[in-house]
Amino acid sequence: MEAAKESLADSSKPYLLHIDEINRADLGKVLGEAIYLLEPKPERPRKVDLAYDFGDPFHRTFCLPDNLHILGTMNNADRSIAIVDVAVRRRFAFRSLWPNFAVVREFGCKSTEVAFEKLVSIFVEHAPDEAFELVPGHSYFLEKDEQLARRDLKTSLAPLLREYLAQGYVSGFSEPVRGYLQWLESL
Repeated sequence: MEAAKESLADSSKPYLLHIDEINRADLGKVLGEAIYLLEPKPERPRKVDLAYDFGDPFHRTFCLPDNLHILGTMNNADRSIAIVDVAVRRRFAFRSLWPNFAVVREFGCKSTEVAFEKLVSIFVEHAPDEAFELVPGHSYFLEKDEQLARRDLKTSLAPLLREYLAQGYVSGFSEPVRGYLQWLESL
């Protein structure tokens, strides 16, 4: 409601509501009747009646302004979290974003660049298509300080890869992953 209120106040410019980890909530319950407002290409402006008066500008009727855009992000590799339900899914366009070496080059160091390239190569050479969503994101590789980078790779990335092995997510190419873990420990 706050994002909608702010975007209504200045309809001359676009507003973005970013919902990180959108799949962590039961969106059907969180959004309730407001899910109706997310219908793509509605034939007319949509509004929902509210149980209470929320004051200006909505009072008891809520709508989403045309200049308010909603971006939900989620990590498909997080297998412990449910995927977005069908009712919500059909109201969003989905785009996959892959880890970006240019980002690692700009914000990482030599160790993180090498670690990133080696790990991505393992996935490209050995992983089946359905395992590509498990490629760790570039955020694991963004430390500029060499010593801190080596520590972070061992304490953040290595445990993730060990969990992948334990859960059988990378069973089809476990040996290259184990070799990579040994290499990380040698840093």
